[in-house]
Amino acid sequence: MKSLVVFALLLGAAVAATGQVSSHNPAGANPPAAASLPSTNSLFDPSDRPVARVNGAVLTDRDLLREMLQIFPYANQHNGFPKAQEASIRQGALQMIIFEELVYQEAKRRNLVVPARALLQSEAEFKKQFNSAAEYQQYLKLEMGGSEQQVRDKIKRSLLIEQVLKSDVEDKSAVTLGDLRAYYEKNPRRFQVPESYAFQSISILPPQNPNPEQKTEALKKASAALAQAKSTKSYQEFGLLAERISEDDFRVNMGDHKSVKKDVLPPQVVKAFSSMRPGQVSDPIQIEQAYTIVRLNGHTTATMRSFEEVKTELKVELQNVKYEQLRAGLDKRLRTNAKVEIL
Repeated sequence: MKSLVVFALLLGAAVAATGQVSSHNPAGANPPAAASLPSTNSLFDPSDRPVARVNGAVLTDRDLLREMLQIFPYANQHNGFPKAQEASIRQGALQMIIFEELVYQEAKRRNLVVPARALLQSEAEFKKQFNSAAEYQQYLKLEMGGSEQQVRDKIKRSLLIEQVLKSDVEDKSAVTLGDLRAYYEKNPRRFQVPESYAFQSISILPPQNPNPEQKTEALKKASAALAQAKSTKSYQEFGLLAERISEDDFRVNMGDHKSVKKDVLPPQVVKAFSSMRPGQVSDPIQIEQAYTIVRLNGHTTATMRSFEEVKTELKVELQNVKYEQLRAGLDKRLRTNAKVEIL
């Protein structure tokens, strides 16, 4: 779901200096941080070059940059858009500004109007995004050619877009409690919580293809590690020991594996856990040529999340899915008889 707040539609390249833009947040965008203006040596320098024409209306590289910054708001900090992703970011942004223009034209076709009070309120809210009147005047000069009327026109445009999206997409994307419960009952596997174990490990790893002497040495090291591990009394003590002597990658995180599903653990480890209580330390467990000592921190039995537990997040998820389906449908309908040219 995309909320077309006026701030995002207006700030454009002016956000390039900080990379701060309002979010395409499905649940409704929060007000963006105060607008910041590009310096004269800004990384981005839109020239108002046409990039697309929609039923005769021209969209420019300034419109495109505004949307690209919505998709990747950290471009300035990263000295531009990621090379591997720039083409897809550009394509996605181009399709979105075309969609916005189609929706705007649909609003005009329907003779929709913006109440004067709503326009004034949105204009006031937009100006609040600037840290000072001087900063706003600089923005006005750089981005709007010094025209207050251009600001109002763009605010009005965005509000008209929002009206169409609200009536055709947002309002229709609502899901009822009955919808949620029906989905929950039809998809029980989605809400199953598998059996899992939370644990830490200390591993002794012999060289690859160890000879008999190296195997013996690894066993001796594991036995010495076990004596130290058994003497630990807490998560912290075991973790600090793991950081000092463990030879697996988890040593950098106090040996902590967090929570791991039972069905992905080696059977030797599961067997050890079956007779352990949280806080206990196992004997060395041989897994191929390695020896691992584990400390059980927690055991979660298989269960199913209740409807009450999941209904809030499920509502957001299903509404988002429905919103995107409706938005895509609107886009398809509006493009059916439209003349869209990529320049």
